[in-house]
Amino acid sequence: MTDEQRPRKRDLLWGRMPTDRTVTTEADNAVPLSLRVAAGYAWRLLLIAAAAGVIIWLVIQLKLLVIPLLVGILITALLWPVFEWMLRKRFPRWLAILIALVGTLAIVTGLLWLVGWQVAREWPSVQKSTMQALDEFQQYLMEGPLHLSAGQIQDYIDQGFALIQEQAQLLWSGALAIGSTAGHVVVGMLLTIFVLICLLADGGGIWRWTTKLFPRDARPAVDAAARSGWRTVVSYAKTQLLVATIDSIGIGLGAFLLGVPLAIPVAVLVFLGAFIPIVGAVATGAVAVFLALVYNDPWNAFWMLVVVIGVQQLEGHILQPILMGSAVKVHPLAVVLVVAGGSMIAGIPGALFAVPLAAFVNVVAVTLSSGSWKTGSRPTGDLIWSTVPRERRRRNT
Repeated sequence: MTDEQRPRKRDLLWGRMPTDRTVTTEADNAVPLSLRVAAGYAWRLLLIAAAAGVIIWLVIQLKLLVIPLLVGILITALLWPVFEWMLRKRFPRWLAILIALVGTLAIVTGLLWLVGWQVAREWPSVQKSTMQALDEFQQYLMEGPLHLSAGQIQDYIDQGFALIQEQAQLLWSGALAIGSTAGHVVVGMLLTIFVLICLLADGGGIWRWTTKLFPRDARPAVDAAARSGWRTVVSYAKTQLLVATIDSIGIGLGAFLLGVPLAIPVAVLVFLGAFIPIVGAVATGAVAVFLALVYNDPWNAFWMLVVVIGVQQLEGHILQPILMGSAVKVHPLAVVLVVAGGSMIAGIPGALFAVPLAAFVNVVAVTLSSGSWKTGSRPTGDLIWSTVPRERRRRNT
């Protein structure tokens, strides 16, 4: 056997065919091509899973730094349209930062004051009505068709409270919970404010320094992909802010007109819950219906449910498709899966950051795979393998 016919050691080790394709080894003949392809996919998927596991482990270990950083980035995305508008109007950067911070603080303080004021004003009557409704329901269980005893009702109540406590503990003490002490919360808030100020003051400089961590040849692609991802996150945050405002006004106004107590706290709760897609809307709407049921009557609760469903249908079928447009392309099934997965891994923070992170990763992948970073054009498509036009694929093949 000559040197040209002798199989190369590297080809035998990795299961590859020789480059000249003139010699076929016994190992290649013994292993079907489909099995070799499956093995190639398997070890690559294992490497990706291992890398993702290491990243998640590092995030868990650095949770007190990662969560304030992500919150700061998300708040920056929320404030960015107004902040950018002030810069275009030639506001000094320091003044634009001051207006953004003071305005945000004033809005949050005003909402908290309204919530505290109405809760303090109506809580005694709500508590009394709630206890009365529970007593009536317990009486119905004992005297109605079920004929439950007091002991059985108490057992069911204990089981229900145990289930609620278990789920609440799982949700609140997720892998990325902000912290278990008040000190952690205070430090996280201060760090979030510091991150927000730094990003507004010199976000461009921070990003230029970050790109230098990548190889020189990869920097243009990384820069273009990340900028496309950032525009997507800003568009998502702006849309969610508008949708959350419309949801809170619609459900809060409906609760006020129907005479449901704590209409302002319900509206604020709906506003905050709207930033967690699907899950937040369902949970906050259930609170409004529950208050209408225990404070008023089932008929009032029915109309409150109609209002909640109507507002959510308006959001899901009209507002979201029109306002999101082509900037954020995440399928509803993907939204459900990433929100569920994020809440399982990281509790409330995971559910909050799941969709913007998924949108960012999607646009970055599309930008890199489509080659739009070379021309500076806006990436199109929401699937990596379908972003290249058919004519270009023919030319490449």
